Amino acid sequence: MPANVVVIGSLNMDLVTRAPRLPVGGETLIGHSFATVSGGKGANQAVAAARLGAQVAMVGCVGNDDYGVQLRDALLAEQIDCQAVSTVNDSSGVALIVVDDNSQNAIVIVAGANGAMTPAVIDRFDAVLQAADVIICQLEIPDATVGHALKRARALGKIVILNPAPASRALPADWFAAIDYLIPNESEATVLSGLPVDSLETAERAASKLIAMGAGKVIITLGAQGSLFANGQSFEHFPAPKVKAVDTTAAGDTFVGGFAAALANGKSEAEAIRYGQIAAALSVTRAGAQPSIPIQSDVQAFKPA
Repeated sequence: MPANVVVIGSLNMDLVTRAPRLPVGGETLIGHSFATVSGGKGANQAVAAARLGAQVAMVGCVGNDDYGVQLRDALLAEQIDCQAVSTVNDSSGVALIVVDDNSQNAIVIVAGANGAMTPAVIDRFDAVLQAADVIICQLEIPDATVGHALKRARALGKIVILNPAPASRALPADWFAAIDYLIPNESEATVLSGLPVDSLETAERAASKLIAMGAGKVIITLGAQGSLFANGQSFEHFPAPKVKAVDTTAAGDTFVGGFAAALANGKSEAEAIRYGQIAAALSVTRAGAQPSIPIQSDVQAFKPA
């Protein structure tokens, strides 16, 4: 069956350490544990969409190393179409993650093979994009490739989602017109809009500015405060489900994947947001990136604490 969600983005091996707190500069901490876990924002979102009800294809690059084999195998185990996951002559991407006892994290990413994602890779697998209903991008591959993918997805008439993470600077102005749903978190919305986002009121101002810049619709994820949806005419706040957090890694990716899967399966925007929120809430009750992502039946059975 052709994929109805295509994810264009990164695959990383996550090297995860748990520690009492996040270290400060020059400090050495004794950690609790260490694990290697398949991750990368692109792969996480592909796994989330697949577990949450979509037919998914991944477009990305892995290295010719053991991590590359493991990353591909992890996607195949989820029945994700990997015909567009290329092996290149480089090391696979890695993310060095520290998670503290309050479930907050700090992450350093080394792109590795993700840097080989060029616009030519997108063109090579254009048939995969043509078969999709929803196309998702993030920012862990080169900007030129993200921009090319967004514009091609728009030209094909697909539903285009950009999760602008990690965001360290404003987006190119010519990207916005290609985006149906821009989904930043608070810090990313701050960077992209140039406005502080620390409340619902400030999130509304930032979302309005992002829509004025050309984005179709904006969903700002606000952690425990839920999500704010803006469409240029109105705002709607979606409170977060109440859970006890263990590890927030991949919560945003789970939301994006769940939201995309629900849209691809014909749900309304409001239904898709709530579905993504429940999936993300369940993910923070479990450790790790891809291991924390729930399946469709988990979401359907969810009852708030």
